Amino acid sequence: MDPGIMFTSLIFIGISMLVSWRLKSKFKQYSEVPVSSGLTGKQIAEKMLRDNGIYDVQVVSVDGFLSDHYNPANKTVNLSPEVYSSASIAAAAVAAHECGHAVQHANAYRWLTLRSKLVPAVQVSSSLVQWVLLGGILLINVFPALLLGGIILFAVTTLFSVITLPVEFDASRRALAWLNQTAMMPAQEHKQAKDALWWAAMTYVVAAVASIVTLFQYLMIYMGARSRD
Repeated sequence: MDPGIMFTSLIFIGISMLVSWRLKSKFKQYSEVPVSSGLTGKQIAEKMLRDNGIYDVQVVSVDGFLSDHYNPANKTVNLSPEVYSSASIAAAAVAAHECGHAVQHANAYRWLTLRSKLVPAVQVSSSLVQWVLLGGILLINVFPALLLGGIILFAVTTLFSVITLPVEFDASRRALAWLNQTAMMPAQEHKQAKDALWWAAMTYVVAAVASIVTLFQYLMIYMGARSRD
């Protein structure tokens, strides 16, 4: 791997680890603060879905720490055990956020629709990109077109990371707006829920920025090789 790309990767790995540590710290902190409504994550999710006129989405429990997600394929809000059965600030925030994705799906939110359409392409590119880029770097002087192919594959995953940002921020916006409109949380609890979701969003921001920077570096390597031809 190019030394510049390796150095950049190490920097962003470090930043990602710090943000991830901060997110887990915030989740642990707010998991210990009970929500005044007394509702569990499951109950919060079910209420938000009903309030938005969504009755064909199931709320289920899945294994794994912070494994919470919405699956548009089978219309399920999947909550980790720490969220599903807990009546805490963290559980309420996460559950409402995942329901935010369900609301996006129901309303055909354009960024979620676009991201869903990209999933098959991302699955293919993710399985190939590492090896194509490696081969492209090793054969840069004799077969630069291979690196270009790797760059195109990497660009697909980068685009997916960038499109994920408005999807995640909008889901949090919907969650916080609903929590506020329904008076589900007093001001202090709402502030804590917003803080937890902000740190969750930062993990996606770091991933997107890292991907953009790395893509740019691969482009510079390719353009440098082309200029020597």
